[in-house]
Amino acid sequence: MLVDNGVNGDSRVQKAARSAAAAGWDVVLLGRAPAGGQPQSWRLGDAEVRLIPMPEPLAKRRHEFRRPLLRAPLAYPPTGIGAHRAQTVKAWRTDLEVRRATLSLARREGGDVPMLAEAALSFEEKLSGVVRRWVSLRNRELTRARRNRKLTSPWDRAYTLFWQKVHGDGAWRRLEPGLWDYEIAFGPVVDELAPDLIHANDFRMIGVGARAKLRAAAKGRRIALVWDAHEYLPGVQPWRDNARWLPGNVGHEREYVPYADATMTVSHGLAELLQREHGLAERPAVVLNAPTLEPPPAGSADLVPDIRALCGIEPATPLLVYSGVAAAKRGLGVMVEALPLLPEAHVAFVVNKLDSAYVKGLVRRAEELGVAGRVHVLPYVPHHEVVPFLSRAQVGVIPIRHWPNHEIALITKFFEYSHARLPLVVSDVRTMAETVRETGQGEVFVAEDVADFVRAVTAVLTDPARYRAAYDRPGLLAGWTWEAQAEELDAVYSRLLPDAPPRPGAPTGDPAPTPVGVGA
Repeated sequence: MLVDNGVNGDSRVQKAARSAAAAGWDVVLLGRAPAGGQPQSWRLGDAEVRLIPMPEPLAKRRHEFRRPLLRAPLAYPPTGIGAHRAQTVKAWRTDLEVRRATLSLARREGGDVPMLAEAALSFEEKLSGVVRRWVSLRNRELTRARRNRKLTSPWDRAYTLFWQKVHGDGAWRRLEPGLWDYEIAFGPVVDELAPDLIHANDFRMIGVGARAKLRAAAKGRRIALVWDAHEYLPGVQPWRDNARWLPGNVGHEREYVPYADATMTVSHGLAELLQREHGLAERPAVVLNAPTLEPPPAGSADLVPDIRALCGIEPATPLLVYSGVAAAKRGLGVMVEALPLLPEAHVAFVVNKLDSAYVKGLVRRAEELGVAGRVHVLPYVPHHEVVPFLSRAQVGVIPIRHWPNHEIALITKFFEYSHARLPLVVSDVRTMAETVRETGQGEVFVAEDVADFVRAVTAVLTDPARYRAAYDRPGLLAGWTWEAQAEELDAVYSRLLPDAPPRPGAPTGDPAPTPVGVGA
């Protein structure tokens, strides 16, 4: 298994590795070590996890190594000389302070201080001040040039179009050469492992897996390649400062997807899109991002933190919870803006980065509205604690904005809230809104509409039992479990490796419950 992150925090990848190993497959999950970090390894159930160090010299553009003569002629070259000069001036001025102190002590003790020495020191102090201001100016110019150099100019767009015309999908080699850093780091490790099957997660790792498959084929050995598409790449929000990123990565994905022997993804809607986008012969298998029902590690049940205690609120206080990545496109601002209109309610943001600029902005806005005491920012808990941790809230909120990927899938937190038996308040993104309306497990509001959000929350808080009752529907939660999805995962592997020896942990083959409300 290949993934382009540090594994921790990626619940889908962790569950896939653990369940595949439990089914009898010999699983090695390769992830990426933190920047500048050393190799790491641990066990995830019966699966082995390895984090591979990955230097990124190709991620930097060539202009980042050049002096910006036209845009900032006074700036230092980006070689580190600016920081060196600044530190040299600091050392010089520190030395001058010591010399001044020495002269002052000599004068106080009645010693003779030569006028020439006094004049020379005064001159040098003034000179050092001038040099300090000059060095600071040049460093500021370098910082400004770096900040303002975004790959979105007409020249950059023309550059992108030119290479797309010349090389088609292969233009990623010019537009996103940093993708080679993944190959150089992971490729040799994959070759050494000599796998029978590669499970490549998402758009960066499909290239690593496909190239390993081609190298093995040249040596007469077959590798089955599974591509696990976590999102619809053309529908990803493009980077604001890099017009090359999206077309480069889309081209890379399109070049290597044809080498996949099977494709899987996170929703039926995305499966249809991928089949149409890439001309796939068969529809991708759907493996939902559902939570696991496996028992937690021994003794951990007593250690699950109490979300209400962390917020400092009573059991009867209305608590709205959001759990997941904190970012503008997740629409969390509507929860803060609504609090003045929901005078009894508190909001808990269970997020990945407590001190991010976006989270700090939410807190500042809460202070401006006078509701900061009712906004609580909490860290993630281990994946096996998520459901019991969330279950003590009263409403699970998913306020995501309208983006293509948001329209076509039920995201992980949807299933986590459901297994916590929380009434839901969700924005009107297509698939999620359709499911909530069909099951009756919550209310739908118009995305980014504060008044409609308040209406939906008020309805749920008025009669929460009505919405919780939806979870009693036979088969609803049973189909929304990782255990049901693991059978689909195992079926894909087994189909691609029909000659694999019998595995003691293999599923029995009993059909999994059909998930409710997640069709096309």
